[in-house]
Amino acid sequence: MPNKNEVRLQKFMAECGVASRRKSEELIEMGKVKVNGHVAHIGDKINPKKDLVTVRGKKINKVDRMYYIMLNKPRGYVTTVSDELGRKTVMDLIDVKARIYPVGRLDKDSEGLLILTNDGSFANALTHPKHNYAKVYRVTVRPSVNDEILDKLRNGIEIDGRKTASCDVNIVTEEEGRVVLEFILREGRNRQIRKMCEAVNLEVARLKRISIGPVKLGMLQPGKSRELTDNEVRKLLRSSNPAEKDEQ
Repeated sequence: MPNKNEVRLQKFMAECGVASRRKSEELIEMGKVKVNGHVAHIGDKINPKKDLVTVRGKKINKVDRMYYIMLNKPRGYVTTVSDELGRKTVMDLIDVKARIYPVGRLDKDSEGLLILTNDGSFANALTHPKHNYAKVYRVTVRPSVNDEILDKLRNGIEIDGRKTASCDVNIVTEEEGRVVLEFILREGRNRQIRKMCEAVNLEVARLKRISIGPVKLGMLQPGKSRELTDNEVRKLLRSSNPAEKDEQ
């Protein structure tokens, strides 16, 4: 009979604030996780009351308090907890002693809204593809944009052998040699906007994320962070639940 005290290892890791479930699975696959001294494998279950789980040699425990933090990421920081190349990471900007981690990512040269947490279930809700959060970006491109380029961006462009989903792309401001576009995406592929722009011969001069679902960056200054309000957390979780959205 199944032991009701056992949970999947990646779920326990997420509840301990190590990383999201998907990132926890990657750590398991890399051999960074041990249970009672033995290298763990995908599919393993553990009893949190009896088993000793270590990640990179450090024991992990369930967290006492959940953190939900919004950061206005500046350029020049990589979105990771630690970096083997010694580059500045977003964690250098956060003054929280708890083990938190970024939800999703912005590349080093991008800026704007980034959410960090130690709540694995929350991170899983935000990153799972089925939830399709709308993410809004302000993108400065060069040299110019016409209707043909806009149509291509909106209708989808093949990058890395697969066509992007249709999205909203509109002009915010336009001047000679420079255009600010607003992208609204519901998928999150690696460097997607940069690759889409490159495919239509546009140079990205600046890329800034200004909202994720119902949460907006607002007037938060670059490099600064704040905790999400209870209402913002509830809105994010509600917008990830189709059943709840249908009731509104």
